[in-house]
Amino acid sequence: MEYQYMSNMAVAKLKGSPKYPNLYGEVYFEEVPEGVMVYVYVKGLPNYQAGDPPIGPHGFHIHENGDCSVGNETEPFLAAGGHWNPTNQPHGNHAGDFSVLFSNNGVAYMSFFTNQFKVNQILGKAVIIHENPDDYRSQPAGNAGKRIACGIIKRMNNGM
Repeated sequence: MEYQYMSNMAVAKLKGSPKYPNLYGEVYFEEVPEGVMVYVYVKGLPNYQAGDPPIGPHGFHIHENGDCSVGNETEPFLAAGGHWNPTNQPHGNHAGDFSVLFSNNGVAYMSFFTNQFKVNQILGKAVIIHENPDDYRSQPAGNAGKRIACGIIKRMNNGM
């Protein structure tokens, strides 16, 4: 039997917070057999800075609400809500928990596979990048600090 594959894709176009206005990027979600491939390109990330907490590597998640309004400039993108967690798992195992993004002179590229969701399940949700690393232990959200970029996940047409 031959597998017929029709791509189901979505994209989140990221924009930076008032503190990081030059931060932008795109996160693509492509449904593939058995899950979703995620492709990330981000530019304008702050480089690593030691401290408590350090700036970078950057927490990176799907959040439950597709609302990227800045709101309070010192705590932007709070309208995106908490981590998307449809199966009520402890943090570190949320469907929307991703690996951290490493800034390389402000740029990050990453791709990975997940079987935690299908593209249709994440449409209308938000992708958030945080200022600090995610510790994958603290409940409910990993202590990843301020939200520095946000993008709403929207369906792409086949053929883009």
